[in-house]
Amino acid sequence: MVIRPPKALATRGGACSIGAGTGKGTDLTCADAVTHAPPGQGVQGTSGAADPEKGSDAVAPGRESGSAGSGQDAATCERKGERTRRRILTAARRKFAEVGYERATIRAIATEADVDKSSVIQYFGSKQDLFREAVRWQIPHDELTTGDPGHTVENRLRGMLGTWAADPDGPMAVLLRTSMTSDEAAELLRRHLTAEVTDHIAGTIDAPDARLRAALFSSIMMGIAAQRFLLHMPDLAEADVEDIVRIATPLLRDLVAPEA
Repeated sequence: MVIRPPKALATRGGACSIGAGTGKGTDLTCADAVTHAPPGQGVQGTSGAADPEKGSDAVAPGRESGSAGSGQDAATCERKGERTRRRILTAARRKFAEVGYERATIRAIATEADVDKSSVIQYFGSKQDLFREAVRWQIPHDELTTGDPGHTVENRLRGMLGTWAADPDGPMAVLLRTSMTSDEAAELLRRHLTAEVTDHIAGTIDAPDARLRAALFSSIMMGIAAQRFLLHMPDLAEADVEDIVRIATPLLRDLVAPEA
């Protein structure tokens, strides 16, 4: 089961933050920088003055004019801003996984990401919003589903055992770990599993007790992930993936497709 990280959202207040010569962001956004730049300059601007012999609208060599220069600078800044945003998310996952939701601070996450605390607030607003974004995940149900329920179950098992659950700093693994010590993380996990797993799978079951069957399917999958990757229970942690798939697939298949 391949878990896709969510698509990046727009940053708070603008496309990205503008560096101030320190390598860290400030509260000035790209949009602000373009808006407040002198006429004919983009975010960074260049040296050189208009050629008086060619009129006030002419631009000296090495300096772009009009909206083209500003647009290019804004696009470059947006790319830098997206890299900064991803760096903050990666640092946040590591810190949440290391110390839990309650003990992680915006300052510590900013230090881990090598940005200013104000940059974290600019991009995500609060620790709660940052946490929600850092642990958000989505299951590509359409890609995993085939005409054979057994193959579909096997796809889900292999994806979980080989990708997202196996990465200790992945969104789902971090959410699972923090849910053990934080009521807020546990509630987020409950809502997300219900919406992303139970609701979807229940809709595919043509049998009585569809939601209960889907809930049992989800609990078995989460139990395997937690005991193998978080609690490191010896028999599961040391088991070969092929053996887990071979034994668990029929059980899960009978839950979601009892007549198959």
